Amino acid sequence: MDTNFNIESVKILSKFSREKSDLIPILQEFQQELGYLPEEIMRQVAYYLYLSPSTVYSIATFYSQFKFVPSGKKVVRACRGTACHVRGGAGVLREIEKRLCIKPGETTEDREYTLETVACIGACALAPTITVAKETYGQMTPKKVKEVFDDR
Repeated sequence: MDTNFNIESVKILSKFSREKSDLIPILQEFQQELGYLPEEIMRQVAYYLYLSPSTVYSIATFYSQFKFVPSGKKVVRACRGTACHVRGGAGVLREIEKRLCIKPGETTEDREYTLETVACIGACALAPTITVAKETYGQMTPKKVKEVFDDR
């Protein structure tokens, strides 16, 4: 068991009691701070809460909000909702994959971009839509994807 806590881990863990009910908030705090949950952190959380590492891992993997590999600096989300699908979202996604050389769930080697698909971005009137970081791009076409990622 890795019990060598670094100063950042201690700062986060000291905000919480050692109650099992704090597991999700602790994991959320680490996720927010690091962008993902490294195995070492989950072992430290397990030790802190007197849980087995497998218990922490099984709970963390149950929730889609938790990531176990670092994300890119910019997360690209392609909408797969009905309006986006009907208006050519699949072609937009294929062009993003081609431009970034990654598939959904992957991160570029330079860790600049992570590609995700989502059920709905909530901008159906602009379909098909994508987001890059916090910027929303509507009425996308494969040509517009090239413009968005011109620097790649």
